[in-house]
Amino acid sequence: MIYELAEFEIIDGQGAEFEAAVQKAVPLFQRAKGCKSMRLERVIERANTYMLVIVWETLENHTVDFRGSEDFQAWRGMVGPYFANAPRVEHTSNVVAGF
Repeated sequence: MIYELAEFEIIDGQGAEFEAAVQKAVPLFQRAKGCKSMRLERVIERANTYMLVIVWETLENHTVDFRGSEDFQAWRGMVGPYFANAPRVEHTSNVVAGF
């Protein structure tokens, strides 16, 4: 499994609207090839910052399949207007599962 960690800084005062847009976009991820789960978390220490955590079967399911799809364009159209700056996206794989 591959974890996509996307950090978003949202325009002041637009948090509720951004959260609603992400909620509306859930079906895009549910039908994406290789997408196992997604969740949005608000960063407590930094106002207007969110982390989107998505689990993919493979890196290519995100970087090729999803990013090359019309659903990706729809996703960016839904959430892009709320970005204060470009998102930071990284991918990780689990190396230790403690408990």
